[in-house]
Amino acid sequence: MQKLAPIALFVYNRPDHTRRTLTYLQKNVLADESRLYIFSDAAKTSADEDKVDEVREVIKNVTGFKLVKVIERKQNMGLAASIIDGVTQLVAEYGTAIVFEDDLLSSPYTLEYFNEALTRYADEEKVMHIGAYMYDLKDRTLPETFFWRAATSWGWATWARAWKNFEPDVDLLLAQFNKEKISAFSIQHTMNFWKQIQGFKAGKNNSWAIRWYASIFLKGGLTLNPSHSLVHNIGNDGSGTHSNNEHMYSVQVAQKPVKQFPDVIAEDATAYHAIWKFLKHRKGTLWQRVVRFVKQRARR
Repeated sequence: MQKLAPIALFVYNRPDHTRRTLTYLQKNVLADESRLYIFSDAAKTSADEDKVDEVREVIKNVTGFKLVKVIERKQNMGLAASIIDGVTQLVAEYGTAIVFEDDLLSSPYTLEYFNEALTRYADEEKVMHIGAYMYDLKDRTLPETFFWRAATSWGWATWARAWKNFEPDVDLLLAQFNKEKISAFSIQHTMNFWKQIQGFKAGKNNSWAIRWYASIFLKGGLTLNPSHSLVHNIGNDGSGTHSNNEHMYSVQVAQKPVKQFPDVIAEDATAYHAIWKFLKHRKGTLWQRVVRFVKQRARR
C-alpha cells in the first residue's frame, strides 16, 4: 500500500455527532498512520454560535492519528463550499482524499478499504469515486465490492485526476442531459437525483454531491462500492441542516475487512438491479408513506 490518503472531516454545530464520528474513526485500522484534517465551519447565525463553540472544544485535542490539523473557518462557508474547498486543497497536496462529515459511524476497516481501493485504481481513469455507504440490499450473492454509476456522499474518497472533472456550474451540467440520460441518471426514475439537480438550479438546495455525481455520470465514470455498508449515517435524525428524520437508509455496518475488488472496470449489472429494486420499493406501501409523511409534519 502506498502513502495513506489524508482524511477530511467536515464539522459544524453537532458536538455529540462529531464526538461519535471521531470515536469510530479512531478505532479504524490505519487511523494511527493517517493524517486527519478537520474543517470547522463558522456559525451562520448567532443561534448556532454556542454549538459551533462546543464542536471546536471537541476537536481541539483529538488524538489517535498520525497528525491532526484543525481548520477553523472565520466566516460561514456552508457545507458545499467548505467541502469543495477542503477536498480541492487536499487532493492538490496529496493527490487523494478521504472525506467524512460529522454524522458517519465507520467500520474498523473503512480506512483500510479506502486506501486499498485508492491504490488499486489509481491509474484507472474511468474509476472516479469510492463510496463507503451502501443501501441495505437483499441480494446476498453480490460480490464484496462492485462498480456502478452513482456517487454516494456518506463517506467517500477520490483522486486529484478525478476531482479535476468536478463541474460546479449547474447550467453546464444541465445542458448535457437529454431524456435518455435523465432516466439513466435517476436510475430509471427510482431516485430523485434529477429533481435534486433541478432543485439546485432553482435555489432550493445547495448540494455539492449532486453536482459531483452529475460530473462523474456525464464523463462516463464509475464509482466503487461495498455490497455491505462500511458506514452508517446517524444524521437522519432531523438534527442536520440538510437532513430529514428517516430510517429507510439505516444499515448494519460491516465488521470485517474487504478482501475482494473487481478486476473488470464496468458497471455490475446484478448490483445495478439490486439497487434499482431497493430504490423502487424503499418507501413502502402507500399507507406507510402517508404515515411517515404525517409523522414528519408532526415533528416540524
